Amino acid sequence: MTEKIELKIKRISEEFSDIPLPSYATRGSAGMDVRAAVDVDFILPAGQVRMVPTNISTEIPEGYELQARPRSGLAAKNSVGLLNSPGTIDSDFRGEIKIIMFNFGSEDFVIKRGDRIAQLVMAKYYTAKITEVDALADTQRGEGGFGHSGIN
Repeated sequence: MTEKIELKIKRISEEFSDIPLPSYATRGSAGMDVRAAVDVDFILPAGQVRMVPTNISTEIPEGYELQARPRSGLAAKNSVGLLNSPGTIDSDFRGEIKIIMFNFGSEDFVIKRGDRIAQLVMAKYYTAKITEVDALADTQRGEGGFGHSGIN
């Protein structure tokens, strides 16, 4: 059984009250589907980035974040994804959530009113206690960077 954390959601405008609030598609879904709040068909041009409004703002409990993540069906079938993914929505942010979408495909993609455009995942986070030091403990890897272990 997963822990339930209260997420308060506010609609920004009643103009989009017909669009469902974020919701889980199935009992085992980690992410809530979030929908486009657009008046008319929204064109996401091939190779372009656009911010898509959702008409919602949230009150996330302190110690948690919402992560905006791509929907696998949009990626696999339409070459549409999210930039800055996962995108963090901080607990102290109260503005409208907008989804930064990118069309990786070669054809324009049409987003209609109420289309599911991303998923939101509630995640716990920890804040770090920053300590400046003169040296760090040695490890087997050391300063080995990208590709340091080779290709096997």
